[in-house]
Amino acid sequence: MGTTNFAVFVDLENAGAKESMLNNIIEKVKIRGDILLGKVYGYTDRYSNLKECLLSNTFSVVPSLRYGKNQKNNLDIQLVIDAMEVAYTNPLIDSFCIVSGDSDYMPLVGRLKAMGKHVLGISRSEVASGIFIKACNEFIFLESVATASKPKKTARPAQEQDADHGADLSLDEMRKLVITILQDQDEDQMYASTLKDTLMRLHPDFNERNYGCSTFGRFIQLIVKDTSELRAWTESSSLMIGVNAAAESSAPQLTRSNWLPAFREALNRFKENGFERVNPSILKAEIQADYPSFEERQIGFKKFSDIMKALEKEGLLVVEMDEQHTMLLKIC
Repeated sequence: MGTTNFAVFVDLENAGAKESMLNNIIEKVKIRGDILLGKVYGYTDRYSNLKECLLSNTFSVVPSLRYGKNQKNNLDIQLVIDAMEVAYTNPLIDSFCIVSGDSDYMPLVGRLKAMGKHVLGISRSEVASGIFIKACNEFIFLESVATASKPKKTARPAQEQDADHGADLSLDEMRKLVITILQDQDEDQMYASTLKDTLMRLHPDFNERNYGCSTFGRFIQLIVKDTSELRAWTESSSLMIGVNAAAESSAPQLTRSNWLPAFREALNRFKENGFERVNPSILKAEIQADYPSFEERQIGFKKFSDIMKALEKEGLLVVEMDEQHTMLLKIC
């Protein structure tokens, strides 16, 4: 099976222009394949905090030169021209990631798919067009990218860093990253060799020897050890790794006494990441990520919409309808 090669086109305004957000987007794409080309649109000096992220991922920028009322349209047109040029001139690229939910990109998505290209869309639910979502081969809401559990770097003693020979992540952080990668797979499992390729895309300086392992197989056994969330096994002489479904039974449970604080915390996470409005399905997915066995009836509701009404009465959100008659939750 060959490696998927991506071209990534980012509308900075849609992505929120935060370094953490851009890093999260790039990680999501790298889990799926290599990024051979990346461009961001609408760049200005006020986004200078993105320089390290852009340079380290070899992204180029299309600056925003303010003139007239149609600046946004000009950038949209430039993105379409660039994407089509890549599609026709670079046969190595078989997949495109468009970070924008604008329905104006529908003709672009249609043409790319007609050329046999895979199209991944990423956008905030507040501005994502329903027809754009359905047109893409795969679509991810930006909210779920931003709030996904991320392995955070922690300060370590100098002697430990020296012993790691420059290892980027601690063993626990690496374990969390592996879980994130596996959860992005349809079957929550993958070949160990495929996992190593993915880790190398995300962290080119990765080396199992940094963790005291002579082979990647030994590294797999190390990260599986002492955790109920991962398991490793041999299948047709190939080493496999996957998420342990049995671990869900020990996951925290939502009850009638703790559901409200859980929803309040989830809404706060969205707000802290800069999202004023979210789609109800995004909120439900966030709750299910924290509480895998969640069902409405276990906390006394028949439908998820009933929970929305209860949260509105608590003053945590306001239920709105956009122009496409899609429900949105304005976080208070």
